[in-house]
Amino acid sequence: MKVAIVGATGLVGNVMLNVLEERNFPVDELLLVASERSVGKKMDYKGTEISVISIPSAIEAKPDIALFSAGGSTSLEWAPKFAEVGTTVIDNSSAWRMDNTKKLVVPEINANELTKSDKIIANPNCSTIQMVMALAPLHKKYKIKRIIVSTYQSVSGTGVKAVEQMENEIAGKEGDMAYPYPIHKNAIPHCDVFEDNGYTKEEMKLVNETQKILGDRSIAVTATAVRIPTAGGHSEAINVEFENEYDVADVRELLNATDGVIVQDNLETNSYPMPMFAHGKDDVFVGRIRRDGSQPNTLNMWVVSDNLRKGAATNTVQIAEYLVKNDLV
Repeated sequence: MKVAIVGATGLVGNVMLNVLEERNFPVDELLLVASERSVGKKMDYKGTEISVISIPSAIEAKPDIALFSAGGSTSLEWAPKFAEVGTTVIDNSSAWRMDNTKKLVVPEINANELTKSDKIIANPNCSTIQMVMALAPLHKKYKIKRIIVSTYQSVSGTGVKAVEQMENEIAGKEGDMAYPYPIHKNAIPHCDVFEDNGYTKEEMKLVNETQKILGDRSIAVTATAVRIPTAGGHSEAINVEFENEYDVADVRELLNATDGVIVQDNLETNSYPMPMFAHGKDDVFVGRIRRDGSQPNTLNMWVVSDNLRKGAATNTVQIAEYLVKNDLV
């Protein structure tokens, strides 16, 4: 099994490397791939130093699987070229997510849709992944009518430059700005770029990707995405309206029985999800589960996950695990 990580030197690429090692993914040969300026850089994997190579060199090596986290333009240009030589690409950018010819996969929900002919597979947006992980079992039982979601997203979702901006501001240092305003002691209602409809791309990803993953275009979704000064972990306040009546105890039971979801919801002990508890973990944490008394069949919940792990690297590796287990590569 020959595996390439394209964008290996980035935030998510580094986490992919760790997740492959932690999960003991069957790698016989690992190719670490990055831009020309990083070629020759040494990175450690299981105690062995591996030199970073260029994308053309990686294509020439014909890996079985390529895990991409190098940005949308890179994916659009290079993913098809990997696919042409027989590589299965699992792409973490937004490039292919809404392409009707590509699968958008959260393994616990819809990996069974994958076939051997899927050579470019899209990994959803981090905020979408954690939300659908919590909502998919509820949709099956109660059928979701409408979702209102507000996100509280970590600076790590923007990248290294944003993390450095926050750290510089905390330390009182001047430095490059990833955002148009300070992030320390602030909340910026602006994730990604604004579109013509007044929503940001991040907000529209929550709309479009949720419908595609759950396989139901009738679900109405509206979102507000906010950047907050946390180093890792996205949080979401979700209000979901069902077509059918539900029982809160049944909701907890359903979520408790869902692989990859952990319910933290004990008000007597102040137990509820927070980024500090989700950091470094692969689960999606759900709490503050309660009925919305303002209208029928409506539920509130609070959902938290590590955006670099289940929101990106871990979900990508889990897709790869499914492909290997089911002999699809």
